[in-house]
Amino acid sequence: MSTFNDRERAFENKYAHDQEMVFKAVARRNKKLGLWAAGLLGHSGDAAENYALDVIRADFEEAGHEDVVRKLTADLGDLADDATIRAKMTEFLSEAKAELSEG
Repeated sequence: MSTFNDRERAFENKYAHDQEMVFKAVARRNKKLGLWAAGLLGHSGDAAENYALDVIRADFEEAGHEDVVRKLTADLGDLADDATIRAKMTEFLSEAKAELSEG
């Protein structure tokens, strides 16, 4: 039974690692998204960093990423439409995953 337990433990560890990587990638995506939006809003320096943190926090309101889309749509108004925000989310998630796999 030891082999079975070892395999089970290995699968559990891999699953936990994969979930941690997804969490890190999404958080990194949201930071990039927040910094991008902050630039559109004219924020820089600490104000841009603080706005990016607000975007990261917005993602904890509900499961999925619709909470982030709603926040950015409301904050950006005419500066970026829903499709642009979603395209940036996809772009930044790809970048974040690549950065994490390099590290």
